[in-house]
Amino acid sequence: MAHYETSTLIDTLLSGNNLLLSLRGPDLDMLKPHLRALQAPSNSVLYDPGQSVQTVYFPCHRTLVSFLVSTEDGSAVEALLVGREGAVGGIVSQGNLPAFAKIAIQTGGDLLSIPVNVLDECKLRSRAINNLFSRYADCLVAQMFQTAACNAAHSIEQRTAKWISAAIERSGSREVPLTQERLAAMLGVGRSYISRVIGTFKRDGTLAVRRGHLVVKNEDQLRARACSCHEVVKEHFHAVLKGVYPET
Repeated sequence: MAHYETSTLIDTLLSGNNLLLSLRGPDLDMLKPHLRALQAPSNSVLYDPGQSVQTVYFPCHRTLVSFLVSTEDGSAVEALLVGREGAVGGIVSQGNLPAFAKIAIQTGGDLLSIPVNVLDECKLRSRAINNLFSRYADCLVAQMFQTAACNAAHSIEQRTAKWISAAIERSGSREVPLTQERLAAMLGVGRSYISRVIGTFKRDGTLAVRRGHLVVKNEDQLRARACSCHEVVKEHFHAVLKGVYPET
């Protein structure tokens, strides 16, 4: 991962993270001197399980980050997807505690970062900052609950459509750099199942496939094939943190 920063660049990246942008005036000014910019390629790892969480990362613009939980067969199933609406690392808990899940870059791009201990100090000094991250932690937990229910109750086709819908909304791009093999692993299903689902989506004009990329051709058809879980998560975001989740 490459680190780089200027005050102008920090301001530019701030415009690409809705969670930080929801802060105003002195509260945002309190964080800005401590923010650092970096670029991270797809598949790079921010945290491995057990690693001490010392930095909070804010995905900017099209960057997507996944929380991945390892299974006995060595695969990694996605528990959470985070984009410009949020942050990863040291959010639900405070202090330098060990990471439970692997946190990896799903779609490479820009991020802002801040040390966990600095953010904790700012939470103590600012009621608005503390309130913002407490509410965001609630949204993360709600998303995890919904993911668990979705995995148990819905078909592979519904879950695939839901995941792609969530990815394009968070990134603002209809093109998702992701192989079918990796999507299958993240959803915890066999590669052959995903191939059949993607084949159906291709035939009806919902998706196109390029090398290593899924391209959404018809968003309405994609949403029609998805379960309602993503919409439930969005509604909770809007109720708890109005304006933070990306509007489509």
